[in-house]
Amino acid sequence: MNTTYLETRSTEAAAYGGLVDALGGIATAVLAIIALSGFAREVLAGVATIVFGAALLVQAGTILSEYANVVLPAGVGASSIGAEALGGDGVSAMFLVGAAGVVLGVLALLGIVAPVLTAVAIIAFGGALVLSAGSARHLYQLQTALRRGGLAQSGGELIAGQMSAGSGGLQMLSGLAALVLGILAVSGVYTPILTLVALLVLGVTIIMTGSTLSGMLLSLMRPASSQTLP
Repeated sequence: MNTTYLETRSTEAAAYGGLVDALGGIATAVLAIIALSGFAREVLAGVATIVFGAALLVQAGTILSEYANVVLPAGVGASSIGAEALGGDGVSAMFLVGAAGVVLGVLALLGIVAPVLTAVAIIAFGGALVLSAGSARHLYQLQTALRRGGLAQSGGELIAGQMSAGSGGLQMLSGLAALVLGILAVSGVYTPILTLVALLVLGVTIIMTGSTLSGMLLSLMRPASSQTLP
């Protein structure tokens, strides 16, 4: 079993992580819609906060696992590439905020100032999305540069690159929107409604970014999987 096979299996597992992330986004959006209809708003808002926090943890873990499998050429150090290209652009913040979101959601379900805690979690989620908006794009650029060695890209890889760039812009806008909605909710302006609207926006965003991440990783996996194993 060679290194290429191990790398391919790792990338395949990471791609499934992106799909799980998208499922978490679907669950968050569905819970927010049900709560907006007037059914158990505080309870569902707390549950949706926990689910979205877990989805952020999955997405951060997926991206970090791919960075961990990056093999730099001999003589090329991390300092020569830069912290931004090696995941130092908000992925760690996404991981920490995801864990904090789960904790805040659990406290909200316990009835400890639930509207305030969920609104604070929304602000944290929005900030994490803004900070990590370019993570998928940077990962794609780094992996294609190292794996292809300057060779021409396939059509699937070009499409994956465009998708990663588009999802980064969407994530940035959604993060800013969540920040604004969360701040308004904390200030007491229609707190339950704005919190649920923000969760709906965040859920839809994580659906798009999770699907994009899976598609990007699978597009990078195909060329390697076509090689003959000894």
